[in-house]
Amino acid sequence: MTANLMNDTQVALDAQWMPFTANRAFKRAPRLLASAKGMHYRSSDGRRILDGAAGLWCVNAGHCRDEIVDAISAQAGEMDYAPPFQMGHPLAFELADRLVAMLPAGLERVFFTNSGSEAVDTALKMALAYHRARGESERVTFIGRQRGYHGVGFGGISVGGIETNRLAFSGQLLPHVAHLPHTHDLEHNAFSRGQPAWGAQLADALETLVADQGAATIAAVIVEPVAGSTGVLIPPTGYLERLRAICDRHGILLIFDEVITGFGRLGASFAAERFGVTPDLMTVAKGLTNGAVPMGAVFARRDIYDAVCDATQSGVEFFHGYTYSGHPLACAAALATLDLYEREGLFARAASLEQQWETAMHALRAAPHVIDVRNLGLVAGIELAPRAGAVGARGFETFVKCFEHGLLARVTGDTIALSPPLIIEPAQIDEIASILRDVLGSVS
Repeated sequence: MTANLMNDTQVALDAQWMPFTANRAFKRAPRLLASAKGMHYRSSDGRRILDGAAGLWCVNAGHCRDEIVDAISAQAGEMDYAPPFQMGHPLAFELADRLVAMLPAGLERVFFTNSGSEAVDTALKMALAYHRARGESERVTFIGRQRGYHGVGFGGISVGGIETNRLAFSGQLLPHVAHLPHTHDLEHNAFSRGQPAWGAQLADALETLVADQGAATIAAVIVEPVAGSTGVLIPPTGYLERLRAICDRHGILLIFDEVITGFGRLGASFAAERFGVTPDLMTVAKGLTNGAVPMGAVFARRDIYDAVCDATQSGVEFFHGYTYSGHPLACAAALATLDLYEREGLFARAASLEQQWETAMHALRAAPHVIDVRNLGLVAGIELAPRAGAVGARGFETFVKCFEHGLLARVTGDTIALSPPLIIEPAQIDEIASILRDVLGSVS
């Protein structure tokens, strides 16, 4: 198959319409991955590629871990599928209990989805259902944030703050949505180590929206504690705490999108734990199964669940769900993944490596084109000066050259995003920094 892909590229590559990809350009010069193990991919031409991005922010325990592979295989042979509507299977309930034990106090109910996008749309529906159940059906407005990414469902792109994701679908999005300003400010916070000192007051824009919209019309605020897909935007010190306080003051639900930050990425189980701020609803995916099987989830306060269920005397209380909610293979993968996280202490390991990671990333400050470095936990964003009239071109060239030099990174605009598996060795941190430094020296 590999030989066919390399020798007859057009025939092999034409059929697939690729997601978030410049399809025509990719198919002229494809970057193909053939296998993976531990910290590395192997490309279709046989090169080892150090994974500096945990695949797509998701392979937190490293690739092709035997324990996860064995769990999926065993479950596939025992029961491949179980219907989730009016039926159940033990693994889904076991997994929900395991997850609740990891969560901040108050988040006690778990609804399974298949992706972060589905989790976000589910959380938005939960917020509406909760307010309606309490007799506040006028609460229909959602507050997102500029430069926020919440997946690609119609709900997610409506509350998200990435204009290119909404452009082709304008006129068909959720009608009652407003956005907070983003927190990225190079003038005040360039080259901050960890949380920036400036910017907590940006949360006060929520009070302005409350005054404009009316508190009684707002259902929920949704933010990523750390925005990943728009360039690793770290929350200013005190910002999330201020959002929580404003939401509490006005009866607004706070939703954390932890699809990226969940499961150890910030050196804690969840960003909510790292920052000491508990949301009312939390969305997760990616690291839940180590990327091995698609799965997402929404964690909800018990009183949200109780309000929705108590509002219906009998029958289905929440008309929502997916054919593959709590899929047996996904549950098996997730349980094996949680076992690995716990047995190997990977969240604590990430915390122990944070200082070395920060030092290595900020040493790139002197590299060509670098105008900012941002970091928290095992995440970093290296922002490059854009080319005149060609925003994103320098970032994409850097991404491609990193792959050619044996490093998988992520690119978003002119920011190189890094988020390696939590099993990374100290020497591999230095290797990532060294490759990126060499590449930046060769970028025009």
